[in-house]
Amino acid sequence: MSNLQQRVISAIVMAAVTLAVTWFGGLPFRLFCAAITALIFYEWTRMARLGTGAAFGFLPEALILVFIGALIAGLPALWLLVLIAILAAVAAIAARIRGTAQWEASGLAYAALSGFSLAYLRDGNHSGLVAILFLFAVVWATDIAAYFVGRAVGGPKLAPSISPGKTQSGALGGAAGGLIAGLLLAIAAGAGNLVQLGLVALALSIVSQVGDLFESWVKRRHGAKDSSNLIPGHGGVMDRVDGLVAAALALYVIGWVAAGAEHPALGLFPN
Repeated sequence: MSNLQQRVISAIVMAAVTLAVTWFGGLPFRLFCAAITALIFYEWTRMARLGTGAAFGFLPEALILVFIGALIAGLPALWLLVLIAILAAVAAIAARIRGTAQWEASGLAYAALSGFSLAYLRDGNHSGLVAILFLFAVVWATDIAAYFVGRAVGGPKLAPSISPGKTQSGALGGAAGGLIAGLLLAIAAGAGNLVQLGLVALALSIVSQVGDLFESWVKRRHGAKDSSNLIPGHGGVMDRVDGLVAAALALYVIGWVAAGAEHPALGLFPN
C-alpha cells in the first residue's frame, strides 16, 4: 500500500470517528478529548525526553491523569482552568528543583488546554455541536486549501527555518478556504451573524496555521520529523491536531468573552 493510500484511508477513518463522537457529545466526546489530551502529552514528552536525555519520574504522568479524570467527570470550566494552572505550576516547580528544562510543564499545559477547549466548546447542546462543526470546517478546509494552493502556485516560503514546505501562497489560500468553509457551515446552520462569523473563521484559519508552525518548531527543537508514528501515513496525533487545538482554544476564548466560560458556543451560535 502506498503512502498516499495510507494517508487517505487513515484520514477517512479519523474523520468518521471524530464526527461520530462529536454528534453524540456528552461523555463520549469528553472521553475522546481525554484521549487526545493523553496522546498529545505522550508525544510531547516522548520528543522532549529523547531530545534532552533527561530522566524523569512519574510525576508528570500522574498530573495529567488528575486532569483527565477531572475532564471526564465534567468539572465546571473555571475550576478546570484553575486545576490546569495548578498542575502546570507543580510540574514547573518540580522541573526547577531537578534543574531540568520546563518542557514537561509546557507540555502538560498544551495537552490539557487542547482537550479542555474541545470538550467545553462542544458542551451538550445544539450550539456546541454547530460550534465544533464550524471549527472542523474552518481548520480542515484551511489545511486542504493551503496544501493544494501551495503546490499549485508555489512562491516564497512562509517560514523556511521552521517548516520548509509551507509557502506564503499556501497560507493565503488556506485562509481563503477556511473563510469560505466557515461561512458555508454558518449559512447551513441558519446563523444570522454572518459578518461576525466570517471574521471569526478568518481568525481561526490564521491561528490554526500558527498552531501548525508552533508544532513544527517543537519538533525541530527536539530533532524529530514526526511527533510519533501512531497514525499510518500521517505521523502522530500532534501532527494531525496541531492547528485544530490552537484554533479550538482561540474559539473557546472568543465564546467565553461573548457568553461565559461554561457555555461559550452560545455566544457564537445562539439557540
